[in-house]
Formats: sequence, C-alpha cells, structure tokens
Amino acid sequence: MQQDRRTIISGLALLLAATPGLALAQGRDPDVEAILNDPEAPVSGNPKGNVTIVAFLDYNCPFCKKAAPDLARVVREDGQIRLVYKDWPVIAETSVYAAQLALAAAYQGAYAKAHDALMATKGRLSREQIAAALKGAGIDLARLEADVNGKAAQITALLQRNMAQADSLGLQGTPTYLIGPFRTSTQDYAGFKQVVADARKKQALP
Repeated sequence: MQQDRRTIISGLALLLAATPGLALAQGRDPDVEAILNDPEAPVSGNPKGNVTIVAFLDYNCPFCKKAAPDLARVVREDGQIRLVYKDWPVIAETSVYAAQLALAAAYQGAYAKAHDALMATKGRLSREQIAAALKGAGIDLARLEADVNGKAAQITALLQRNMAQADSLGLQGTPTYLIGPFRTSTQDYAGFKQVVADARKKQALP
C-alpha cells in the first residue's frame, strides 16, 4: 500500500484510549483490547509508553522494509512509545513462512532479531533467503525448527487473530500503522515523529 508518506488517513481509525469498538469497513467491531494487548503479540519499545503504535506488516512488503529503520529510530529515540507487531502475511506464501519463523523465534527471545533481519533482506524473499537471514542474525536454527513444529498451534492461532483484526479494521494492505487514535501507511522518520506528536496532542484532549 503506497501512499503519501506523511499523510494521516482522514478520520479516526481507532480511538484506542476509550472506545470499545468502532464499526468500520466490514461492518464488524474491532476488539480494541485484543488489538492492543494480545499477550502473544511481540512488543518492543517502552511497555508503559504513552503512545502505542500497532504495526501490521509483511516481510515481503517493500514499503514495510523501507519504513522499518525510521520506525525503529523513532521508537528508540522517543523512549515513550510502545510498539506492537502484527505479523500479517498477505503478499506471498513465503510471507507466511517468514512470519511463522519470526514468531517461533520469540520462544528463544529472538523475535526482534528475526524481525530486523527479515526486514533488512532486499526483494521478495525465498525460503533460502529467510533461513540465511535468520542464521546471520545469530538465531539457533535447530531450536527454531523445533519451536515452529512444537508451537505450530499457537503460532497459527496468533496469525489468524492478526488476520481477523486486520479484517475488522477494513485494512487494505501493508504497511498499516495505528498510532494512537490515527491510522496511516508508509512514513519516513519525520512523518512518524509528526504522527506520534499529533497522537499525543489528541490523547491529551478532554
């Protein structure tokens, strides 16, 4: 999904702080609590941050990859952002495979390493590229394979929840970021900073 990198999609996609659910494109109410606080969804940044970013991403999405370093920089420098990852593999079969492995890496405390390595890999991923990227990130591949198989039910269930949440929000493609009460697509560093600042202002209103 390519859009102006600094344009917030008009209207509120999700009033994260207070609203139990807004009827959106599919006529289904998003489960705000599940979107924000799925206990199995990977989280980085400050777990007690005052702005939450929920990122729906695909490892084969070139715009996700382009934005990833800027998003990571903003989260790191800001210090008050909670970043929730929603692996949403919608582009190719290898998107699903990559998401499964990234989520399996979480069982060895290495989701962030897997995520960063896959986002840094250029072009459409092959299974061989995925394995090479994860090995290069220092991930234990033998344990990863064991966790992919042993935790298959949990990983599949999480991916299905992510899919259902994206559907309930009427999302059309990756990347999609829910930043406080706003929904937006591809951003650069300045764009992310601006939307975060706008989210804080909006959340501070009575």
